[in-house]
Amino acid sequence: MTLSNDRARLAIELAPKGGEAFSAAWRALVDDWLRERFAVACSEAGLGDGEGSGLALVATGGTGRGDLAPGSDLDLLLLHSKRTDPSRVAELLWYPIWDEGLKLGHAVRTERDALSFASEDLETATAFLSCRHVAGDEAMTVSLAEAAAAQWRKRSKWALARLREVTEARWAAHGELAFLLEPDLKEARGGLRDVHVLRWAEAASPVLDPNDVSELAECEATLFDARVALHTVAARSTERLGLEDQDAVAESLGMDADELAASLSAAARRVTWVADETWDRISSRLTTDRSLLGWRSRSRAPGVVVKAGQVLLEANRDPATHPELVFEVAEVAVRTGSRPARATLDRLLDRTPEPSVPWPTELRERFVALLAAGHAAVPVIESFDHVGLWTRFLPEWDHVRSRPQRNAYHRFTVDRHLLEATANAAALAAAVERPDLLLLGALLHDIAKGKPGDHALVGADQAVEVSSRMGFDEADCQVLARLVRHHLLLADVATRRDLTDPVTISTVADAVEDRLTLKLLATLTEADSGATGPSAWSPWKADLVSELVRRVEVHLAGGDPS
Repeated sequence: MTLSNDRARLAIELAPKGGEAFSAAWRALVDDWLRERFAVACSEAGLGDGEGSGLALVATGGTGRGDLAPGSDLDLLLLHSKRTDPSRVAELLWYPIWDEGLKLGHAVRTERDALSFASEDLETATAFLSCRHVAGDEAMTVSLAEAAAAQWRKRSKWALARLREVTEARWAAHGELAFLLEPDLKEARGGLRDVHVLRWAEAASPVLDPNDVSELAECEATLFDARVALHTVAARSTERLGLEDQDAVAESLGMDADELAASLSAAARRVTWVADETWDRISSRLTTDRSLLGWRSRSRAPGVVVKAGQVLLEANRDPATHPELVFEVAEVAVRTGSRPARATLDRLLDRTPEPSVPWPTELRERFVALLAAGHAAVPVIESFDHVGLWTRFLPEWDHVRSRPQRNAYHRFTVDRHLLEATANAAALAAAVERPDLLLLGALLHDIAKGKPGDHALVGADQAVEVSSRMGFDEADCQVLARLVRHHLLLADVATRRDLTDPVTISTVADAVEDRLTLKLLATLTEADSGATGPSAWSPWKADLVSELVRRVEVHLAGGDPS
């Protein structure tokens, strides 16, 4: 039986037991096989059994860490002394691996050459942080591992700056795992690569909060279980958890697809939270000038200051008597591009009461102002939601958090879709008479997704409950109810019905009731579609919706829409 066949057998047998079960068994099998091949290669090259030969076979990168999925490459370094010619041994090692059908990342270097290359290449430098001895002269492996770690620490400023640079580029390319319906388990923000990066950063300079280490390990296990199962059911090396594989991956792990999606989303949220906090701490160290500025507290609102890139709440402001402080902190965070400090969030959560009903006017206005900040508000709201503060004001959010929408039409989970739609609405708010109703309608339009019944009808009732609680008057509550109830109406009618038919126009007019609702609904339609996916809004659809709105507006004014 070949090594590839053994891998397939282990994957089928062990993937359901978790990623670590497969990885440990596969790692042991590969290590034994490599040791045998190394001994044979050294013998055929006239170097005995390899001990004392001036050669060491070193596992690096993921192979060194031992987190091998079924489709993982083998990352190997043949380390040699100056007195040993490694060429024949390398040839006798690498070709059998390729013959087995395994993917191989390989290098042949002296320790000096390896360190020199690592000093200029980030990928090599991080790969050497997980050096693990496989065969040959173990002292050589230990020497390289220690020297590589020391070099990494010595060049920590360069290392951290380069890590941040490539991390931000990766995030931009792959999106956020927690909110995508077909995420990349390894490279997306909040995925396995972020766990690796945080450990590399810690190896350069202690940056992790001690409480985060165990949390990262738990999240890594969840993500790695899914990655191993994905490689197994897809029978190929892939990191994208596509819709076509989700049911099989979930079944392999003993859950349904929605449970899998929620589990991965929760893990990715936690990784992202730790990563964001850690990178904030790192950023304040990278540039001396920025660090010096950061240590000077700068007041941004009464009792709210920015220090070292974080928003802090001073001791003289008490959320217990001023619940609007939550949104003062949010406003400062949005305006300065800073993050609410963890201590601030903990204090707000501990001290902020549930708002009185109806909400005070100032509280409602500050809530709407946060929504009006658009995309800059999204990470702040996510921070609030992570600690449980967002649901203090909007308990209905619990139902939509991490809820998947498993179809190719949508690209985000329900909660992130609502935030993206609200941010889009903020950019369009100048076009409507009541931006506050537009923003709240966008935030609530899918709030009942996943509940029994028609989510638009159920959601309309919830919109009335929420808006009434917030202190909107009855007329405004009914407008919001119509926005949620009919948030799909304009796009559906515009693309499926005859716009020259008077019955079509009168039906829409009866549903919206007035010009205010019509204009709000038209803007919500654009904001919602833009947050759904690239195929949900187009110039063609925009023109049709615009024509429908024009005809309905004429009808509402008592004119002839034809």
